[in-house]
Amino acid sequence: MTIVTRNRLHQSVIAPESLAQERLAAERMQDVKLLLQNLAHSEEATIKLIIDCLYDIGSVNLINQKLRSRILNRTVKSIARMSKPVFRIFAWHWFQKNCPQLIADWLKIKVAFEDPTELPQEIAVAASEIKPYSQLQVDNMSREIKTLRQQVRWLAGVSVAALSALGVTVTILNRTPEAPLQSTQQVQSILHH
Repeated sequence: MTIVTRNRLHQSVIAPESLAQERLAAERMQDVKLLLQNLAHSEEATIKLIIDCLYDIGSVNLINQKLRSRILNRTVKSIARMSKPVFRIFAWHWFQKNCPQLIADWLKIKVAFEDPTELPQEIAVAASEIKPYSQLQVDNMSREIKTLRQQVRWLAGVSVAALSALGVTVTILNRTPEAPLQSTQQVQSILHH
């Protein structure tokens, strides 16, 4: 028994050299994080241009994937172009807060030189038995899905109409800044020209 205990003790004790190496690695990774933060601050314009490019590509792809209606698709794309400056601000703050740590963690994994093929390929997952739905439940779910789809279409139509009305109003007010002070007859005459 004592031999087993001694083996366990030797396995659980970490050599002082290993502790020193781990401490040095942690300090160096902290340096990497600080250097990445410094790089982000010094290359702010470049990072914002990268964010703009990614936003242009990602917004178009997401809109094309989620919206099949051509009219709604165009409207949302124009809204996406207008919201780009706001997105850039939020993306820049997110980048400053999160990316140096994310990049440092990724680089730490890369310099660990662990072989990804040694990782276990199968993961055991405990799953409960799946119980099929009854026909009544399936019918209720189908009706609910149809109702929700109709509501989404209705809301999309109302949103398009409201945004169009807002766009027309803003366009008219930008063309004639004194329009709010004019009478309704003068505004109507401007609309007819």
